[in-house]
Amino acid sequence: MRIRYKPWARPELESSKFYIDNPEEYKGKWKNAFEHPENPLHIELGCGKGGFISQISVKNSNINYVAIDLVDAMLGVAKRKIEDVFKQESKQIDNVYLTRYDIERILNIFAKEDNVQRIYINFCNPWPRGKHKKKRLTHTRQLEKYKEFLAASGEIYFKTDDDALFTESLNYFKQTGFTIEKCTYDLEKETDFWENIETEHEKMFSEQGIKIKGAIAKLS
Repeated sequence: MRIRYKPWARPELESSKFYIDNPEEYKGKWKNAFEHPENPLHIELGCGKGGFISQISVKNSNINYVAIDLVDAMLGVAKRKIEDVFKQESKQIDNVYLTRYDIERILNIFAKEDNVQRIYINFCNPWPRGKHKKKRLTHTRQLEKYKEFLAASGEIYFKTDDDALFTESLNYFKQTGFTIEKCTYDLEKETDFWENIETEHEKMFSEQGIKIKGAIAKLS
């Protein structure tokens, strides 16, 4: 998803209490960043405009969240969205952080000590060309990195509109030692798949009649 430059984004992020500009300093000690360090830690890779992370974090005050993206404008919009959603629910923002980082270098900011229980990957870039597939957030190269900091039996929740990406990602999971706990090629028809939170992309694709694919992969 492309987004126009927003000159206000960087200053607002830098002044925000739930934005971290130096995530490398938190490697292995993310729990200490939160008001409730005993809560389990979930992360979203590629949070975009924050439609997902704002909704899931306000619903689950007993879980700590870190949402990552590489674009200041995206994170700026996500920051405002989180503020709006928490304000509507009259809740304090104390269980979610945004941070800007290149996910390909994720091992610089997370370690086994962080005990990440769950990773969310929602509508990531499908990188359809063969030479670019290694850039996929679900590629085996990336999955091996996630295994370095996922907790025992940690999970990856994955959603996409792209058929080829989904099919190949299922193989990536299996190749790297994950077990497919759940799988669907039409998420809208599943009534008890997971507590689904519709993202911006999901709404757009569904309105176009494109079926949403979903999977839960568990570290064996």
